[in-house]
Amino acid sequence: MAISSSSSLSLHVCNVKKSDLLINRVHIFVHGTALLALFYYRFITLFRIIKTGETPFLPYFLVTFAELVLAFLWLLHRASKWRPVRREAFPERLPEDGKLPPVDIFICTADPSKEPSIGVMNTVISAMALDYPPEKLAVYLSDDGGAPVTLSAMKESWKFAKVWIPFCRKYEVKTRCPEAYFSGPESAYQALFSSAEFTAARKEIEKEYEEFKGRLEKSIEIIGNSVSKDHPPIVEVINDDDLGKNIQITSSSDQVIKDVERDGTSHKGMPLLVYMAREKRPSHPHHFKAGAINSLLRVSAIISNAPYFAVIDCDHYCNDPTSARQAMCFYFDPEISPKLAWVQFPQHFYNISKHDIYDGNLHYYWREWEGLDGLRGPTITGCNFYMRREAFYGMDHIPKDLDLNQLRKIFGSSIELIKSTFKSYEPKVSRDSGKASEEVKKEIHLVASCTFDTETEWGALVGATYNSLVEDSMTSLILHTRGWRSVWIDPPRPCFLGTCPTNLNDTLVQQTRWGYGLLKMALSKHSPLLYGPFRMSIFQSMAYAALTMDPFYFIPVYVLGIVPSICLLHGIPLYPDVSNPFFYIFAFVFMSSQLKHIQEVVSFGDPLRTALYDLRVWMMKSGACYLYANVNLVLDLFGLNEANFSLTSKVVDDEQAKRHQEGIYDFQSSPQLMAPMCSLYILNFAAFVIGTTRILLQSGKGSELIAQVMIPLFGVIVNYHLFVGMFLRADKGRVSPHVTRFAFVIAAVVFFLGTILLV
Repeated sequence: MAISSSSSLSLHVCNVKKSDLLINRVHIFVHGTALLALFYYRFITLFRIIKTGETPFLPYFLVTFAELVLAFLWLLHRASKWRPVRREAFPERLPEDGKLPPVDIFICTADPSKEPSIGVMNTVISAMALDYPPEKLAVYLSDDGGAPVTLSAMKESWKFAKVWIPFCRKYEVKTRCPEAYFSGPESAYQALFSSAEFTAARKEIEKEYEEFKGRLEKSIEIIGNSVSKDHPPIVEVINDDDLGKNIQITSSSDQVIKDVERDGTSHKGMPLLVYMAREKRPSHPHHFKAGAINSLLRVSAIISNAPYFAVIDCDHYCNDPTSARQAMCFYFDPEISPKLAWVQFPQHFYNISKHDIYDGNLHYYWREWEGLDGLRGPTITGCNFYMRREAFYGMDHIPKDLDLNQLRKIFGSSIELIKSTFKSYEPKVSRDSGKASEEVKKEIHLVASCTFDTETEWGALVGATYNSLVEDSMTSLILHTRGWRSVWIDPPRPCFLGTCPTNLNDTLVQQTRWGYGLLKMALSKHSPLLYGPFRMSIFQSMAYAALTMDPFYFIPVYVLGIVPSICLLHGIPLYPDVSNPFFYIFAFVFMSSQLKHIQEVVSFGDPLRTALYDLRVWMMKSGACYLYANVNLVLDLFGLNEANFSLTSKVVDDEQAKRHQEGIYDFQSSPQLMAPMCSLYILNFAAFVIGTTRILLQSGKGSELIAQVMIPLFGVIVNYHLFVGMFLRADKGRVSPHVTRFAFVIAAVVFFLGTILLV
């Protein structure tokens, strides 16, 4: 049901990017026509080679196949270029607070040694301080490690939040993450509060924050960062009401009522704060982040049951306190609200240098997401989204006349959880005291257990999808095919700010994991090109297919990085002579794609150098991450690979961070990730030098090898950072000499094997 707004003014606007739309569509037509001409030449030449044998068949076939893969992936990506849009919300036009719906905020963490407590608690506090009616806001932290230090930090955060939140409200503080506020420059609006009162209040609150950090550090020293993979469920509503107690639920102590320290300050006007560590047992699958989100859904359904919830990563703090209100601008729109499942905000990062050499800003994706928003919306991007609970439950696909036993097969055995799916349900936990009946405590204990969703529809029809490393993309596809839509909004002030990998190793490991998950999705029963067209538009299906099939870029990168170079070294032409008109078709296709990429980068507002960094990251992903993603997929088909989820460490290495800020690549990465890229570079460098020399010495044959010289030259120039890392640097972040020597060996082996097979 759509929420109605009494305001006559629009709560949001959607503007089509007309200039980009026109450029994109013209480019699709012109570039597509050139591709048709290119493949006309390829196929007639291929047939001639079959008849005459004038050129070795295998290398020519492989190059043609690689170009077909490139063209196919290019075509899939055109769907996201068809109608790019930008949105703007006007939260000041929303109705009064009394008409706003409740919102639950979900934050997930797993290991305090990789996700330091101070950073996680800053995210929790910033979420508690959102500009939203506190009586309608609940913040949940899922601690998959069941770490005692995290629970202790939550209690300390509650104490600090009681003084921090009133301070933010009184002085209209926009940066409500304490660490960001105290470490950042004074904003212009705060200059209005340069009174002695504000100065004294700020000094006092800063002192409170330093004491808060000191208590967290002391807790770490005493308790440690230990985590558990075998623990009972723990759910605690954290407050300090003089009349109430906190719920603490464990299987060992059943339902224990436990006091928390009181400091005499009332918690009236504070949001609900809940700690949850779902049950973990080594013998039961826990389904990674999807399992954590589904557990949060069930626990929150009984405690607060807000019709909307947000998912925030523990390292992404709320930078703009109006994010919930901005999301409501879309849910209050009667035109789109009835089928609007989620509102997606981008991931922005505060630790990005001006160079962004690892594409940490993810602008490659955000440029695509603007186009997806012009269709029926972007995918879920892991975090920073507000979701309609009804959509996540799959209520539109559940018959209305099911009896209790049938509902149990869908939602599980909890009667209270089933009751919560009805709009008339009232949560059974007091927001003021955290008190609940013994029966409700047992229900909360039940839904947080590790066996609750066994033989139910959780992870399939209901909630986040299981058995996928890219549960966000899979869940998005399922919701879109059910008829739901989403919107993308990227306001001038980022609503969320987080940390991204600032070294090459973390970037490559993360991209390998994503690539493997996307490949499994592409070849599953939910393959977008097979599952999508009968359930959503062809353009949406193409967009999802482009996302999941990107790891196949490793095919053209390796084929075009190896075959033309080997043939160049043997004087075998694979491209038309300069005097052949089709030579200019090939040249046009190459220049067209590069110039279009530059246009997209500049149009998005990024500096020109970003186009080079994008290209480098694409080549490194294709040469390392996508290669191993495909290898893992093949191993998985034979049952030799087990999916796993590894956390990206949020602990900062000062030396690596310094190199990142200076725009210097850090090549301290796994040899198996670095060696393929370095060996390709060495092979192409040798092919360019030797091939160019041969052309200069053998007059009369050079014109038919010009294109083949340009390919390795392009790779050598774009990836000059690899040359520097292998041969010109001596610092700790260089390419390891062992990797360089190993890359030479690989390049030599590839050359000799290629010579045997191709020539």
